[in-house]
Amino acid sequence: MTFFILSTDSSPLVGNTPASYGTLTIETSLDPLSSSVSSVRLSGYCGSPWRVIGYHVVVWMMAGIPLLLFRWKPAWGVRLRLQRCNLARAETLVIEIRDKEDSSWQLYTVQVQTEAISEGSLGLPPQAQAEDGQSQAAVGAVPEGTWKDTAQLTRNEEAMRGQQVLRYYLFQGRRYVWIETQQAFCQVGLLDQGRTCDDIHHSRSGLCLQDQTVRKTIYGPNVISVPVKSYPQLLVDEALNPYYGFQAFSIGLWLADHYYWYALCIFLISSVSICLSLYRTKKQSQTLRDMVKLSVRVCVCRPGGEEWVDSSELVPGDCLVLPQEGGPMPCDAALVAGECMVNENSLTGESVPVLKTALPEGLVPYCPETHRRHTLFCGTLVLQARAFVGPHVLAVVTRTGFCTAKGGLVSSILHPRPVNFKFYKHSMKFVAALSVLALLGTIYSIFILYRNRVPVNEIVVRALDLVTVVVPPALPAAMTVCTLYAQSRLRSQGIFCIHPLRINLGGKLQLVCFDKTGTLTEDGLDVMGVVPLQGQAFLPLVPEPRLLPMGPLLRALATCHALSRLQDTPVGDPMDLKMVESTGWVLEEGPATDSAFGTQVLAVMRPPVQEPQFPGMEEPPLPVSILCRFPFSSALQRMNVVVAWLGAAQPEAYIKGSPELVAGLCNPKTVPTNFAQMLQSYTAAGYRVVALAGKPLPIAPSLEAAQQLTRDTVEQELSLLGLLVMRNLLKPQTAPVIQALRRTRIRTVMVTGDNLQTAVTVAQNCGMVDPQERLVIIHATPPEGGQPASLEFLPVESSAAMNGAKDPDQAANYTMEPDPRSSHLALSGSTFAVLMKYFPRLLPKVLVQGTVFARMAPEQKAELVCELQKLQYCVGMCGDGANDCGALKAADVGISLSQTEASVVSPFTSSVASIECVPMVIREGRCSLDTSFSVFKYMALYSLTQFISVLILYTINTNLGDLQFLAIDLVITTTVAVLMSRTGPALVLGQARPPGSLLSMPVLSSLLLQVALVASVQLGGYFLTVAQPWFVPLNRTVPAPDNLPNYENTVVFSLSSFQYLILAAAVSKGAPFRQPLYTNVPFLVALALLGSILVGLLLVPGLLRGPLALRNITDTCFKLLLLGLVAFNFVGAFMLESVLDQCLPACLRWLRPKRASKKRFKQLEQELAEQPWPPPPQPRR
Repeated sequence: MTFFILSTDSSPLVGNTPASYGTLTIETSLDPLSSSVSSVRLSGYCGSPWRVIGYHVVVWMMAGIPLLLFRWKPAWGVRLRLQRCNLARAETLVIEIRDKEDSSWQLYTVQVQTEAISEGSLGLPPQAQAEDGQSQAAVGAVPEGTWKDTAQLTRNEEAMRGQQVLRYYLFQGRRYVWIETQQAFCQVGLLDQGRTCDDIHHSRSGLCLQDQTVRKTIYGPNVISVPVKSYPQLLVDEALNPYYGFQAFSIGLWLADHYYWYALCIFLISSVSICLSLYRTKKQSQTLRDMVKLSVRVCVCRPGGEEWVDSSELVPGDCLVLPQEGGPMPCDAALVAGECMVNENSLTGESVPVLKTALPEGLVPYCPETHRRHTLFCGTLVLQARAFVGPHVLAVVTRTGFCTAKGGLVSSILHPRPVNFKFYKHSMKFVAALSVLALLGTIYSIFILYRNRVPVNEIVVRALDLVTVVVPPALPAAMTVCTLYAQSRLRSQGIFCIHPLRINLGGKLQLVCFDKTGTLTEDGLDVMGVVPLQGQAFLPLVPEPRLLPMGPLLRALATCHALSRLQDTPVGDPMDLKMVESTGWVLEEGPATDSAFGTQVLAVMRPPVQEPQFPGMEEPPLPVSILCRFPFSSALQRMNVVVAWLGAAQPEAYIKGSPELVAGLCNPKTVPTNFAQMLQSYTAAGYRVVALAGKPLPIAPSLEAAQQLTRDTVEQELSLLGLLVMRNLLKPQTAPVIQALRRTRIRTVMVTGDNLQTAVTVAQNCGMVDPQERLVIIHATPPEGGQPASLEFLPVESSAAMNGAKDPDQAANYTMEPDPRSSHLALSGSTFAVLMKYFPRLLPKVLVQGTVFARMAPEQKAELVCELQKLQYCVGMCGDGANDCGALKAADVGISLSQTEASVVSPFTSSVASIECVPMVIREGRCSLDTSFSVFKYMALYSLTQFISVLILYTINTNLGDLQFLAIDLVITTTVAVLMSRTGPALVLGQARPPGSLLSMPVLSSLLLQVALVASVQLGGYFLTVAQPWFVPLNRTVPAPDNLPNYENTVVFSLSSFQYLILAAAVSKGAPFRQPLYTNVPFLVALALLGSILVGLLLVPGLLRGPLALRNITDTCFKLLLLGLVAFNFVGAFMLESVLDQCLPACLRWLRPKRASKKRFKQLEQELAEQPWPPPPQPRR
């Protein structure tokens, strides 16, 4: 979600700009797309009679042509028709968004809308206060007490008569409303920012009808609308596209030049293309609309009772009554009573149902991400809902429409982040250069045709015709074919791509981040055993937890989970399932009353029927009831339960989570002195370790009493119970893929929420860190007790590094003797946070060598990707889509391992849960990028070849014939341009990367030399023809095509036709990014077939000569001489490409010194290679 705060007094922020400018503030945590935005300006415009009159006069005088231009550039029309004004009076807004990477601006125009609103109280709580000393206007907070006075409403003359008017605009589906007292627009999704959990619970009674009506006017309907245009609208949009505008101009020009057949064919092809495009666009829009459309009847609470309404009527603050059988969620809502089992597969790609529990009360600000385990997201499916306190399961609506999680994903599909790729920018520059060349050719042709005394109208037509020759109109279509082939090949491998332009970015990847669990390692965990405690000492590992004696540890293993039963089958986290399975206990749910316990409970855990009898045990173990849950939190890295059993005087609390954090919450007297060593012994072997602790609670053993507890109360003075050791094996494909990526100089980074030492061990086992490479763990300490923040760098071999101990002397000694071998850094999420806040200058150096990032929260994973991108890495991210959504969307190439065919979580989705998809995407990306270069070069060479042919023929006052153009453009060029892209990727991933720039020396040298060769062959053929004794010059007094056939045209057409085939083969090289040319059988067949036809045209009299207007050449020796020129062109073209590929780079390195890389990470690598690193720890000054 993005929010705008646009202040009319923004000159201190954006410089000396007029007051009509505004500033746009984007909160990255809410909008994953905002990482590409640097700054935004907003300009206000209102009506001006004189400007409107002048606008219409200009349009009328220029025959409506400006209307077409203003359709492509709406902001230009707004600036011409309207005058700038203050935002408070603006009727139209121009939004300018600047891309932070290439400093380019994108302009959008929106209309400010007004709507009457009735009196009513929104009843919103006080808003969040500004942080970090920023003004409230800068962060979008609404001061307390101003809402009811203004409610972002501006009062005009109508308001004086008791009516209020709402001013707002819509941008990319989201609504932004005007706040009068702040003189700013604010996104409606942020009006409830700062609400505490208590505020959410206070909304359980629901809204009255009047308040709901007011809120609906402000927030808008709860609808995620996907516009589906009618065919006439689509036809107008498509026909007025600049590409088809150029086509229409060209067709009209060809008709004026009597090229009827060619114009007719292009018209038919364009018409078919438009029809297919219209059908495809409408079908895609309808599919997306049907996918996101959701309209259900829901029950909401009202002060006087309950009411059934359509889901489109929901507004933030409504309280939903969820049915027991569940159903689709039409909005984002915070669960305030009961529990829900939710399928979030469509949102995150997570296939395991998630248990949602009631939001705990308190003064903590509510945040959907922080309170993810208590939030029901729009688009997810509630599988079942169960009430425990009260008769209903209740959820308070927090966000609606495009402000929801699903709305944000749909918005990212409708308005994808622009692909900032140098290749596309250079291609536009190259087309501009071709346009300049066309202008020069036009000037030359005007001079030549005038000298030949061609009529003026003929000169104009011929000169403009040259523009259609030089600028290839089929270039966009030919470039699109490359990615379509790659997309099809990926689909056949089970990899689905919803953003084809991202395929080329895969060929430029320099760094790939991997999640650990479920990505590098197996998704499931196997229980290796339990390490119990006796006193303050660890006992030997117990391989079978079910054999433990009845006690707190066994009860903690059996109850400390978030499992639920769905259709008589336990569902939930795989680790919880394995843990409970190892105990032999059985989960029972159903009626809210436990008959054995005699009170309402969340669930009952029953011990196995055939429980072995222990000495002194007179009765079998009793079932244990779960009274309260505090679900697992990725940020807290732990979960809690409160349980009781029949006859228990008081309930007990159990906690399960990260060993380091759980031990820190325990009474130190209960933690063995060798805790760190015991933990290291298992994590160093790659095992996943979970600590368990517990304590009795001084409350009554009832559901009501347990529900009043807070997490902080439960997590005090705990007693450590033991360690659960689980085996998480590497997937068999992991190590080979990681090693293959490293061999090709692609950095691999692990980003996980698991223990640091476990992550380090997995990194070593899978090959991210080789045995001979140095590994250093970074520990960071935030400021405390008057001491500044500090960093320590400890070698992984030292016990201090493993135990997290801080020994500055040891760290300093270590860093004074730098090891010349490669270094890898490993750090935890807490250290990463300290680096971000207190050591921002050191952070880039750490990122350049960082390999293991452990205990990372989901938002930290996204932050890490963004920070790596700031160093100008092209970053890939591969994860299972559960806790990696932000990182997958922020990465240049995000690959989600999901069972679904396609996911909006990331551009790529692999249906096979293996990282083997990563090298596949990279190989296809490199192949597609290299093919794009080849196709672009070919299309440029094709247009330049035809340009040379036309200039030669213009010089002698003739031209190519109608069907000759048709044969060249459709039969020859289109066929080879489409088929040359079918060559598949190289089977092995190499170290070389395809160039990302069209303006590089090898590409430009290839183009210039090939054009020179083409020109020399055509000119050579022309002069050889003129020198023949049988040559008869054409009649220059008769214009083309009336002077066809003639010898000059026949020779130029024949030679150039061969050249199109030769150039297609020459630029279609295979290695190192594509398979050999001979593997593309259809392309070779097309070359052979077309080549044979051209040889037949040259040698066999009468073969298609009439339709193509070719002059019969009777001199067989001359025909063979022309074939010799073709052979010379063939050998020369391939030799040029070979020499340029093999010799030019070496020559350039020899002729000029190696220039320093402009990439920030390259500069840092060079800097670190020249100084001792890591440095000794230094306190922050």
